[in-house]
Amino acid sequence: MPEVMEEIKKDLLTGVSYFVPFIASGGILIALATAFSPMGAHGADISASPLLKLIFDIGRASFALMLPVLAGYIAYARAGRPALVAGMVGGQISGTVGAGFLGALVAGLLAGWIVDGMKRLPLPSSLRPVMPILVIPMASTVVVGMLMFTVIGAPVASLLAFLGTSLANNSAENAVILGTILGTMIAFDMGGPINKTAFFFGSALLGQGNPHAMGAIAAAICVPPLGLGLATKLNRAAWTGQERKAGSAALAMGLIGITEGAIPFAATDPLRVIPTICFGSAVASIICMLSGVGDHAPHGGPIVLPVIDNPGMYLVAIVVGAALTAITINLIKPRQAAPTAGNTGDP
Repeated sequence: MPEVMEEIKKDLLTGVSYFVPFIASGGILIALATAFSPMGAHGADISASPLLKLIFDIGRASFALMLPVLAGYIAYARAGRPALVAGMVGGQISGTVGAGFLGALVAGLLAGWIVDGMKRLPLPSSLRPVMPILVIPMASTVVVGMLMFTVIGAPVASLLAFLGTSLANNSAENAVILGTILGTMIAFDMGGPINKTAFFFGSALLGQGNPHAMGAIAAAICVPPLGLGLATKLNRAAWTGQERKAGSAALAMGLIGITEGAIPFAATDPLRVIPTICFGSAVASIICMLSGVGDHAPHGGPIVLPVIDNPGMYLVAIVVGAALTAITINLIKPRQAAPTAGNTGDP
């Protein structure tokens, strides 16, 4: 069983690695177009500028490819190129029936398993040349497509609709609980499978028209690198020269919503760093949940500010979460030994 879970994790992370550039590019293009558009009675008026509308449409086109790419490359990780067609078609169907990101994950895994099974069938040598380029892609696509349309799509879509309705009707107490869970998951493995699980949850609800979970996630995403980068500036004596350089890089990564900027710190001191960043991200996420922050692009950090509902509280959440992270880690981290002659602490 652990081996199976490890294989599923590998397949999902492969799909995510191909999927993230599409959401990052699309989200940033949409954010830029929205940021520079004049404000009308109902928000940014994209149609007022042909150039900005073109950029906005390109960003949406990038978004339109997200589900097929995600499912396709999950399938590819399991069974190679013959699985790409079934995976991508399954991802496209997931979007069509409203099953969103969760449905795409299921479609990708199904396609990979089905194609992997087909590749193991004993076949006459005369059929082998056409199997990977025609028979397997066509047959697996039919199977995955039928399952997505008739068995999987509707229940997953209903689940997402229920989650969206529940979140919309959340009490303050439940908002705190959900914000704590999402913020902690986002920070815990800094871009790993737990982070991506929370991210997919927010993205799925965003696809159902509810941007609030993604708003909480967007703030939590950037707190670990911003908080740790800030810590290296507030108390330089507690950090080595290498860590201070990593702190500068982390600040830059945090501004564009890349949680992985915190990894160098967690790798060297996980027992202090991981609880600290989970605390800061959870606080940021709770503030967003309680103040009705929404994010209309599946990405995080200050870079998505133009597509944020209640941007003032979004910034407050990020600042508070990052400050708490920086203060806490500096309080619990031991001071570095003073450098001796010939050892400046820098590499």
